[in-house]
Amino acid sequence: MNEHYFAVIMAGGGGTRLWPLSRKSRPKQMLRLFGEHTLFQVAIHRLEGVFDPDHILVVTVADQAAKLREQWPEIPAENYLLEPMPRGTASVVGLAAVALQKRDPEATMAILTADHFIQDEEKFRRLLIAADEIARQGNLVTLGISPTYPSTGYGYIHRGKTAGEYQGMEAYEVLSFKEKPDEANARLMLQSGDYDWNSGMFIWRVDRILGEFQRLMPDLFGKLAELSQAWDTQARDEALSRIWPAIKSETIDYGIMEKAERVVVLPAKGLGWNDVGSWDSLFDVIPADQDGNIIVGADHIGIGTSGSLVFNDGSGRLIVTIGVKDLVLIDTGDALLVCTKESAQQVRLAVSQLKKANRQELL
Repeated sequence: MNEHYFAVIMAGGGGTRLWPLSRKSRPKQMLRLFGEHTLFQVAIHRLEGVFDPDHILVVTVADQAAKLREQWPEIPAENYLLEPMPRGTASVVGLAAVALQKRDPEATMAILTADHFIQDEEKFRRLLIAADEIARQGNLVTLGISPTYPSTGYGYIHRGKTAGEYQGMEAYEVLSFKEKPDEANARLMLQSGDYDWNSGMFIWRVDRILGEFQRLMPDLFGKLAELSQAWDTQARDEALSRIWPAIKSETIDYGIMEKAERVVVLPAKGLGWNDVGSWDSLFDVIPADQDGNIIVGADHIGIGTSGSLVFNDGSGRLIVTIGVKDLVLIDTGDALLVCTKESAQQVRLAVSQLKKANRQELL
């Protein structure tokens, strides 16, 4: 293991498209969708052999930190970095960079997520080792996912010429990042074979990313520099609570990666990756029965039912479906979601309506 290599797990999201199972009190990364372990526990487990627990940092919000600590107590309490409030992934990366620069000026950081599904964990570990080698040469590295269909829900990375071979895998210079496209452009990018999905996972030296912050996001860099001065003092908490609300919310993709220099993509072909962003995504990661149905935790009778997801979170009641196809049915006892697979992305609209109605007990 490289003593200068650290993992940074982003674990502050909510996952509104997985409502009603995902709530403020139980966000996406704390869900048990594939068995007895939460997505957070699965994310930590697949890092074993690359990062020791004391080299794993978790960036989250205060009301989630205690529950996350319970799920993996081997990670030291001081490795949990608490955002006073969400301010986008650029600020998450900046906060972690400040902490790591103080701890190890030679650090390389892998920015990872707490809520992705990855089937081939051994390949993922090889990718992380290869990415560390590339990042130590001064490159900003992103893991690209080989697209399997013309998705309009992901950003795309345009590959350029070869940047070398690492751990038996080819890396490529990045020509550009593309925002989430319409279907026509998504089909063109898929057909060209020169594009990868943007996984949102990045690896770079701390000094390199801070240099890009200074060049491309000077306002945020100034706030991070002020925070850095207070980091190892008793004034840290006061500085964080004072500085953080003034930070403009921005993603690392838009704020840095789209304009950064020396960016390299490491394509992750065959990784079996899915960001589990909505209920219909479970059809890509959970094996279905002979009728194409996925039944999780439910006492279910299906008659003429196919291509459907039935998920019961402990209500205990019998669910019967008759003559339905491509249905999503999620029962949490206090709420029942019924929609088609095709409309599963619109669940967030229901969450928005609940917020407007101030239905806090269901959020």
